[in-house]
Amino acid sequence: MIVIGSDHGGFELKEAVKALLFERSIAVEDLGTDNGNSVDYPDFGERVARKVSTGEAEKGVLVCGTGIGMSIVANKFPRVRAALAADPYMAKMAKQHNNANILVLGGRVIDENEAREMVATWLDAEFEGGRHQSRLDKISVLERELYK
Repeated sequence: MIVIGSDHGGFELKEAVKALLFERSIAVEDLGTDNGNSVDYPDFGERVARKVSTGEAEKGVLVCGTGIGMSIVANKFPRVRAALAADPYMAKMAKQHNNANILVLGGRVIDENEAREMVATWLDAEFEGGRHQSRLDKISVLERELYK
């Protein structure tokens, strides 16, 4: 299952991404927002990141105006590797090199077609492991030290 969330700046793009996930027969839990009215992005970033952090969801997608705020919020949670992507290459590398479990997009930065391509690329990419795993292991050590 993929959890998805956005603020008002990412609402329309979130809906487009959600449609792509349904087309691919991927179970989706939409954690809001439900319209384009102004909301605070940390409220929705926290919902998605918490589910990924606890293992209730395998992956997540977050969208806000630029994606920056959602990235900051999501990466506060242990075991979350949220990656902001601005093009398909970044989305691919987020998975292949960093095993990102949350993809973050900017609703005011990319259009629907770009978002669909980026999400599809991220979903289809495989984590390469190897030297990249050792780097993630270092991050896990930091998490354990910081979140004792």
